[in-house]
Amino acid sequence: MFKTLSKKMLTWLTLAILVLPLLLASATAFTTKVNAAETDPTLERIQKKGTLVVGLSADYAPYEFHSQIDGKDQIVGFDVSLAKEIAKKLGVKIQIEDMGFDALLGALKTGKIDMIASGFSATPERETQVDFSHVYLKSPQTMIVLKTNKAKYESGELSAFSGQKIGAQTQTIQEDAAKTIPGATVVSLQKYPNLISQLSQGVVAGVVAEKTIAQAYADQNPKFAMVEPKFSTDSTGQTSIAVPKNSPALVAKVNQVIDKVTTDGQFDGWKKQAQKQMFASKDKSYWQKYGHYFVEGTGITLALAVVGVLIGTTLGTFFALLKLSSVFILKAIGNIYVEYIRGTPLLVQAFMVFFGTQAIGLHLSAFVAGSLAMGLNSAAYVAEIIRSGIESVDQGQTEAARSLGLSHAKAMRLVILPQAVRTILPALGNEFVSVIKEGSVISVIGVGELMYETGVVQGASFEPFMPLVIASLVYFVLTFTISRVLGYAERRMDR
Repeated sequence: MFKTLSKKMLTWLTLAILVLPLLLASATAFTTKVNAAETDPTLERIQKKGTLVVGLSADYAPYEFHSQIDGKDQIVGFDVSLAKEIAKKLGVKIQIEDMGFDALLGALKTGKIDMIASGFSATPERETQVDFSHVYLKSPQTMIVLKTNKAKYESGELSAFSGQKIGAQTQTIQEDAAKTIPGATVVSLQKYPNLISQLSQGVVAGVVAEKTIAQAYADQNPKFAMVEPKFSTDSTGQTSIAVPKNSPALVAKVNQVIDKVTTDGQFDGWKKQAQKQMFASKDKSYWQKYGHYFVEGTGITLALAVVGVLIGTTLGTFFALLKLSSVFILKAIGNIYVEYIRGTPLLVQAFMVFFGTQAIGLHLSAFVAGSLAMGLNSAAYVAEIIRSGIESVDQGQTEAARSLGLSHAKAMRLVILPQAVRTILPALGNEFVSVIKEGSVISVIGVGELMYETGVVQGASFEPFMPLVIASLVYFVLTFTISRVLGYAERRMDR
């Protein structure tokens, strides 16, 4: 009996030894799967810093736009309301980063932002780069046209636009839809208000827009009307939230919010609220509503120019001396820097600094990155100005200084450079004026300088031309004043 019992116990023990590892492995796999579903690197990063950084381009009312709320400028719209609800779901604060539409994808991939909520649609190309949530808004593609031409295009036949220029925002499904119009020439621009400006001037015959946007422009501006061309069903706008690749847990939480607000009527409420905010300040004058944007933009423009010129003058002097050096390596470094910077556009340099510093772990703000890009760009031109100024000083001045016992460095600092300043001052003044105007390029990364704020006013007012007139007058006053001040300084030096 005991022998039989021992055999049974041995059998059960053997089975336990064989089965237990399988059970443990299954439990571990199950736990790992649950943990993977509950979190991912992106979600962990957001929760660790306690802030959800949302990128958007706030010139696309009623999706997202600037508005005066209780006397303060705020970015509002139903995309913003949705983003706030997602942040609430994650238990973190929200931070809005406003930048150019075509900078959003790069900002997401380099970690500048955690999420895109800006009327963003999933395309096959984008899906290889980022993950998308469920669709929270479907809107057919329509066309904004001048009201005087509405009858010509009201039939909806695409052939009616044949031979015409059609505007669309860069890297959007609206651009893809515009390209399906037979015989039409597509004009693609980054900023939506710039497209509307071209439409108002008759440069383009129409601007492709989602129905929500087109209706808003038609309601706000009596010059415009909406028509509905017969685009394919594939071009229907399907707006989603974009997050970094391989973020399944974050996508799941975003989807929970989207599924809830699109079924319980909350999202429809946000859309109605955005429509009201678009018309909220009709009783105020144009300057009362938008004047502070121009004032703030002018201040940032001047700050960018001052910082850019300071960096440019300092580095420019350094690289000018490198170019004048008798040491081959130093001279080569100076020449390579100057030729490379002068041979590439400031826009490319701004993107490289903004995204490149993020890639190496430097989390620079848009203003700092923009100032640095402008300074590095200006340095190349200042280097040539200073080099030519130094070479314009008679060689005998250097020989005289050296004969008095001054070292080469002291001769350059105490004798040559002071004389060169008089020659290079006019050119440096022109460089300062150029930097003020070139600052408009930096708006693409979200720096709130004058042209950026002009775009904000265009988007908020649905008036494409007047903000440009005001901006041009501000630029003229700035550059004219600086030119007169520099002219006065030159005359004083002549005396």
